[in-house]
Amino acid sequence: MSQPNNQSTIFDNIRIVLCQTSHPGNIGSTARAMKTMGFKNLYLVQPDKYPNAQATAMAAGADNVLDNAIVTQTLSEALVGCAFAIGLSARKRYLSHDTVNAREAALQAYEIAPSQPVAFVFGTEMSGLTNAELDCCQLLAMIPANPEYSSLNLAMAVQLVCYELRMCTLEANIHEPSGDAKTMPLATNDDLERFYTHLEETLLHIGYLNPNAPKKLFERMRRLYSRARLEKEEVNLLRGVLTLTQAPRKHTKY
Repeated sequence: MSQPNNQSTIFDNIRIVLCQTSHPGNIGSTARAMKTMGFKNLYLVQPDKYPNAQATAMAAGADNVLDNAIVTQTLSEALVGCAFAIGLSARKRYLSHDTVNAREAALQAYEIAPSQPVAFVFGTEMSGLTNAELDCCQLLAMIPANPEYSSLNLAMAVQLVCYELRMCTLEANIHEPSGDAKTMPLATNDDLERFYTHLEETLLHIGYLNPNAPKKLFERMRRLYSRARLEKEEVNLLRGVLTLTQAPRKHTKY
């Protein structure tokens, strides 16, 4: 029996993004993990060795996922068009991101994916995602593993996330997405990056940021807006404010 249309769209709109993967076998194993759960959109940010025969061997039949993987130089490129990005971390981060478990992250993705692309972002095998990479995400997710031995292979972590996503489409008690995302589309990652560039330029222009050391304060500004999950129209409104902040209109006297 074929999947309902909204479920098919969910499978099409989920991206798995691997950042700077060092072992090609993990890329192949990830492709296999994705295919077993019905997902196909794999993005690789600066992989150390790809294409590679070991990746193909570990894919074990998921060649179509592997062969169609999109390689980018930056995480921002991999997130172009995405309305929501969820960063996976094996450890607690003392950042201002909301942090949820993998199941809750899948549920939130399930609400958005019927109408807009959603990405799950995984870091390197040794150190995970950098803070800069997490700044490109709107949510932080953790897999609640044994705290005494929480180390998970990269492909295993991808498998668990893909399983939770698949269960969202299969569980009878999961309600249909509310439809809010369809009527009020979220800003995409590229919309947000343009907004952040505009915001930084404006804050430097008005003297709010120290031009010699703007990074730390601006990172907090990014995270503030990231938590807000801005809609596309809201970003347009904010950019209009920034434009007039840089060049105020003269008031006309009546």
